Amino acid sequence: MRSAFIKLFGLTAILAFSFTVSAHVYTENPEVSGELKKWHKITLTFEGPETSETDEYNPFLNYRLDVTFHHQPTGKTYKVPGYYAADGNAAMSSASSGNKWKVHFSPDETGTWEYSVAFKKGKWVAIRARTEGVPTGEHMDGVSGTITIGPSDKTGKDFRAKGRLQYKGERYLYFAETGERFIKCGPDAPENFLAYTGFDGVFASDGHKDHFVKTWEPHLEDWQEGDPTWADGRGKEIIGAINYLSSKGLNAFSFLTNNIEGDDQNVFPYIDYDTWDRFDCSKLDQWEVVFEHAQTIGLFLHFKTMEYENQGLLDFGGIGGLTKLYYRELIARFGHHLALNWNLCEEFGDWAGFDGAATLPKYAEEYRVLSQYIYDIAPYHHHMVIHHGADYAPLYGKDVKLTGASLQTSKPDFHTVNKRTQEIIKQSAAAGKTWAVACDEPGDASHALITDEENPEHYNARTNGLWGHLLAGGWGTEWYFGYKHPHSDLTCQDYRSRDLFWDMGVISVKFFTENDFPLEEMQANNDLLSSEENYCLAKEGEIYLILLKKGGDTELNVHNQDSNYTIKWFNPRTGGSWQDGTVREITGTGMQSLGNPPEGPNKDWIVIVQNTKS
Repeated sequence: MRSAFIKLFGLTAILAFSFTVSAHVYTENPEVSGELKKWHKITLTFEGPETSETDEYNPFLNYRLDVTFHHQPTGKTYKVPGYYAADGNAAMSSASSGNKWKVHFSPDETGTWEYSVAFKKGKWVAIRARTEGVPTGEHMDGVSGTITIGPSDKTGKDFRAKGRLQYKGERYLYFAETGERFIKCGPDAPENFLAYTGFDGVFASDGHKDHFVKTWEPHLEDWQEGDPTWADGRGKEIIGAINYLSSKGLNAFSFLTNNIEGDDQNVFPYIDYDTWDRFDCSKLDQWEVVFEHAQTIGLFLHFKTMEYENQGLLDFGGIGGLTKLYYRELIARFGHHLALNWNLCEEFGDWAGFDGAATLPKYAEEYRVLSQYIYDIAPYHHHMVIHHGADYAPLYGKDVKLTGASLQTSKPDFHTVNKRTQEIIKQSAAAGKTWAVACDEPGDASHALITDEENPEHYNARTNGLWGHLLAGGWGTEWYFGYKHPHSDLTCQDYRSRDLFWDMGVISVKFFTENDFPLEEMQANNDLLSSEENYCLAKEGEIYLILLKKGGDTELNVHNQDSNYTIKWFNPRTGGSWQDGTVREITGTGMQSLGNPPEGPNKDWIVIVQNTKS
């Protein structure tokens, strides 16, 4: 005991002395890179202590860099976490050591931003409460300065033209700059998207399911001159893969960032499979090249941070130091991106039985704590979701920081998508906070969205899954590839395997984004229709959007809204302009016939019924 006290006292004295003599030993102002424009990624690079990924004094745990940005005219303040960046160019150099530390900032106002730097040192300081830790009094600690931000000059799909995607307490997400509503569609598979041979790291040869590692070779043809690469020209195939998605008109994709002990076991941010407190700087910098390019071509980033099989891996089901460190690193490196959500777990809980999983589950109470931790350290409060598994009810409520559901269903014909989307929206609203619900795994695990070659029509996926979700008030879909089929959730390396369906998805997105429907005021109400199997989203008395799965003569109940309504038909299979059916207008109250579609019996059609006065 006496010996331990002497050691502790001696360490304290040394730290106190070092702080005293070094209190004003600062480096020069940071290197500021990036376009100094609103919504753009601005990087501050500092010269800090010389260290490495494997240094005995762990740089990820025992230092904490935070930069506070303040915009005086608006009073906005963001405290942004930083990270150890090796030599500052690790994507290209594959460096694992150096003295560079970085912070990424995406300003949401033009004009002058003031910044101040806090750089703290101490055992586990990275994961202690934000106010704890010993200031180093050296390197960049205490540095302050200003940056001047101009307006963005970006256009088109580039999210920097639209601003940050925000949850506003409603069913839909909106871009801060333009105010436009976002309806998403894209792949939810393969979940091991980041298990790519072009990334640094030992994952491809560490003996853990290495046969699942991808080349993305079929998408090499989609890389274009001027697109990014990294060391030795690597990255063309995976950049080509997301180029293809954008070229089709899709606007989202998803990926796991940690599947240690999961189905694939090749995606993790660490230096190796078994070390969970040290990060691979070069591999994560290479991930960032992909993510940054994705945002410029209009692709939303769905970060699936854990999965069913390893949700309790880091802290045995609790929210301890390893879990906090993991999320801090993700937020520091990638939290500046404009259009993303943090998904706390794919298939959370032990809803399917936990016998086959390698680690203990987390339960609702742990996820409530985790959502609060993320909210506290993530400066921009992006949409935060959790994937279907256990019942959502324990996670509803205005005090829980989750803002939505990433819904999974379990029927091969997708018929429960509409009902489950409606249920979650209604239940969350009743509990005090309306969730924005996406259906990110329609269908079942065995089949879900199968290939065009097997089923070019995709009838059930299109009607029950795609339109069924959107007409329930959901904000978008991502599509899982069933494990019993070619190009599955683990083996897919060619997104063209579902090329025909992507066209159908884009048709639905354009329908909801290119028409000025009052979606926020519309509610799902299938009971207004005479046929139970069809779907209806309505602002009663004003507008009704209806899916008739087999065409035919269906009646709509307009109740006592005695008015004139026009009837138009839209083809969800091929898109195009609105068309006339056999009935062009209805007048009166109660049940009214919609007539028949313009062409083709037994085909699915969208019917738009509008009050002539609206």
